[in-house]
Amino acid sequence: MPISATIEDIYRSESRRVFATLIRLLGDFDLAEEALQDAFKAAMEQWPRDGIPHKPVPWLVSAGRFKAIDGIRRGARFTAYDEVAESIEAIADDSPGPDDDREHVEDDRLRLVFTCCHPSLAPDAQIALTLREVCGLSTEEIAHAFLTPAPTLAQRIVRAKAKIRDARIPYQVPGRDELPARLHTVLRVIYLVFNEGYSASSGATLTRHDLSQEAIRLARLLLELLPEPEVMSLLALMLLHESRRIARSTADGDLIPLDEQDRSLWSAEHIAEGSALVERALSAGSFGAYALQAAISAVHAHARHADATDWGQIVGLYDALLRLEPTPVVELNRAVAVAMHQGPDAGLVLVNNLIAGGQLQNYHLAHAAQADLHRRLGHVAEARAAYGRALALTQQEPERRFLNRRLAGLAEQ
Repeated sequence: MPISATIEDIYRSESRRVFATLIRLLGDFDLAEEALQDAFKAAMEQWPRDGIPHKPVPWLVSAGRFKAIDGIRRGARFTAYDEVAESIEAIADDSPGPDDDREHVEDDRLRLVFTCCHPSLAPDAQIALTLREVCGLSTEEIAHAFLTPAPTLAQRIVRAKAKIRDARIPYQVPGRDELPARLHTVLRVIYLVFNEGYSASSGATLTRHDLSQEAIRLARLLLELLPEPEVMSLLALMLLHESRRIARSTADGDLIPLDEQDRSLWSAEHIAEGSALVERALSAGSFGAYALQAAISAVHAHARHADATDWGQIVGLYDALLRLEPTPVVELNRAVAVAMHQGPDAGLVLVNNLIAGGQLQNYHLAHAAQADLHRRLGHVAEARAAYGRALALTQQEPERRFLNRRLAGLAEQ
């Protein structure tokens, strides 16, 4: 294998770990990103000549660190920060000592997630910044999760970076007693990474397995660190969703809706583990939104076929979830459940009201749900118009093909 390919493999597997260390050393996201790129550029130049170091990560951290020092001293825009270069140069080893209670967060990415979820920032800013700089999601992917225009989201990230820099907020892992205060935001970050992996916001594939697996990995580590009911619940929710991954698409990558999936393909192992976790969380008494979402997913998981789904129980769980998390997306999901329980007429009234309210006008799944309910009621013209609106907003190819198939089916009516 060419050494350049090996370096590319190291970049894919270790770049975020190197970045996590550089951000702690340099105290600036943009500077750390530049240092990361400089380090791998140096590796591409030196490793083919000198060989790959026995420990490539420390080599890359050291290279990036000294490239940053040179850049700070050389660049006019950093002249005011000459003392930063001196402090960085003085750091020999940033790893925690034996008496440092930061050692309790051992995983590099989880450490940096906790570090970036700083209470001095607004919660949405914490989440957006962490998803972009730590988890590697694009601005467009994060904006999709927030139902926010990408330029607005980009400005939110810029402002968060500026506040960290101007207020000199330290990049350090919080102590064990500070972790619970950051837990809600950390859970949200992990869940949004999973969602992008479970249903990609754009592109040629329905899922991104690397992201969903990374989210589950982080949740398992977090559960060991903080065995709280909502951590159990989030892990349960992700496992129950992930149990359906193979059945959600054809061999050609086409989307298969929930009611048409071959349930024999669902992972019994994931369902068993997820169900046990949500039962533990619910029995604890002080559960939250993730526990209710996991309970909804468990009802689906234990229905042997689509017609056996207990939609009445699901509507009741959504009622409880709405009291904890009164968001338009939760309302939309409840409306779909009401349509399955009481009939498409009842669900359509709710979906129409949500779209008319304005918050879901640019959310393709709202228009797709509206189109499906019109289709089931035989409203061909209305269904066609709603499918057209959904298609105009959809950026994922498997979803586009699915919506086009539905449209083609309407032409036969």
